[in-house]
Amino acid sequence: MTVETAGLLRFAFVWGGFGAFLVFELLAPYRPSTVSKPGRWVTNLSLTAFNGLLMNLAFSTALLGTTAYVAEHRVGVLALLDPPEWVRLVTAVAFMDFMLYVWHLLNHEMPLLWRFHRVHHSDLNMDVSTATRFHIGELSISAALKIALVFFLGLRLVELVVFELLLVLCAQFQHSVVRVPGWFERAFWAFFVPPSMHRIHHSVVIRERNTNYGTIFSVWDRFLGTLLTGVNQSGIRIGMGAYPDLETLGLGRLLAMPFTRPVP
Repeated sequence: MTVETAGLLRFAFVWGGFGAFLVFELLAPYRPSTVSKPGRWVTNLSLTAFNGLLMNLAFSTALLGTTAYVAEHRVGVLALLDPPEWVRLVTAVAFMDFMLYVWHLLNHEMPLLWRFHRVHHSDLNMDVSTATRFHIGELSISAALKIALVFFLGLRLVELVVFELLLVLCAQFQHSVVRVPGWFERAFWAFFVPPSMHRIHHSVVIRERNTNYGTIFSVWDRFLGTLLTGVNQSGIRIGMGAYPDLETLGLGRLLAMPFTRPVP
């Protein structure tokens, strides 16, 4: 796979998925918006564009260069083990998703990281636009860790691309407000993360928010005791108690949020 192909695939999946879930949300929403959807979308998409520009400038070359280096020099755990190609791919996706689970949990448990991650949780409603509502500080630290993991595991470009495309689609799906049949969610929840599972994670109730950290696979939460089920979905209030007003959550406020007073 070439770098150009990887870039085109990522662009197509990000914005294709975004458009598809937006249509589904408009046609069959799980619940109505409680605040202005256009107001939230202006902020979330502005933050997405700002982050995308800076992240591409700061980290794309380093990340792609690392995948090229490990492939050429056979660096990393997977190169040492030399498993079949399909085992490499499954291992790469599972390992990266587990490390993302750990990183997500740390963002909730470590006060410094929570300062940045609360930008994501301050959204007053949850829909597909929430999937890219992150502070540039959190994304930068995450990108540096990703480069280190690519080097440690020895990920090739194709393995990294498959993981990131799955990650994008899963994040968009679980943040979407599309109405999903109950039987599908129950079946999906056995191994993966449906919207109902992640909706609990975005609850304003702290003991509910500090659960369900998985992104692609739900098994990490199940095995490590952070899975929460049985919450009344219709009663979940999305957001954070410290940020109840849309007017105080504009782009400038979100960028400054990590440097303001700490809140639980």
